[in-house]
Amino acid sequence: MDFSSYQAIAFRRDGKVLHATFNRPEVLNAFDAVLDAEVGRLFGEVAADDETNVLVLTGAGKAFSAGGDIEHMQTVINEPKLFLDGIRNGKKLLFGMLDCPKPIIAKVNGAAMGLGATIALFSDLVFAANHAKIADPHVKVGYVAGDGGSVIWPALLGPARAKQFLLTGDHLTGEEAARIGLINRAVPAEELDKVVDEFAQRLANGASLAIQWTKLSVNVTLKQQLVSVIDASFAYEALSGRTQDHQEAVNAFREKRAPRFTGK
Repeated sequence: MDFSSYQAIAFRRDGKVLHATFNRPEVLNAFDAVLDAEVGRLFGEVAADDETNVLVLTGAGKAFSAGGDIEHMQTVINEPKLFLDGIRNGKKLLFGMLDCPKPIIAKVNGAAMGLGATIALFSDLVFAANHAKIADPHVKVGYVAGDGGSVIWPALLGPARAKQFLLTGDHLTGEEAARIGLINRAVPAEELDKVVDEFAQRLANGASLAIQWTKLSVNVTLKQQLVSVIDASFAYEALSGRTQDHQEAVNAFREKRAPRFTGK
């Protein structure tokens, strides 16, 4: 892989384990156009990389990823065509994660919100710090949970419990998420690196083809679910992006106040 072509992701290797770190700590690793595009191509390049058996995703600083960048949301409101680019890249990202045969481990070191939570939960295994916060708060910014949340939360929790979190945007701690089966394991923050490194090395030194093909087999059902839902959910998200409530939420965030929603 040509790591020099990435601006917003930092890399390091540990044998056959590749660590990729979202590297925008000053904005809690929120997704702008650059990071969005780079993550969109990451999984295809990892799939073709003979030096990598396992990919570990994490975030620099205090967060895994805070999700969408508010300033970028305003840019998309001003230029709706940009949302079409986001749809294409979003589908590439999600299917890329499912089609990448290499196991993907999310190391959730802090907040994983919105798209950040989607990427974490679409990973094959999720290990989080006890204090980490995981949520899909799209509705809190007047958006439909269209970037994959409407697929992965029900797949992991069942529809009723998924709706509890998707319709409110409420968060869970890592500890709570592990307890209800949303993620694999939560540990004290100081133990997270060690736990992830040990598990990643175990997979990296296993029978790689058997592991990879088992992953792909399990993902067949999830891909079917994604195909059946993703176009509709992105379409609804595009519609919600044109509402007054979404603009109000962006204004409120920038003005550091509570939004006043009107249902319009």
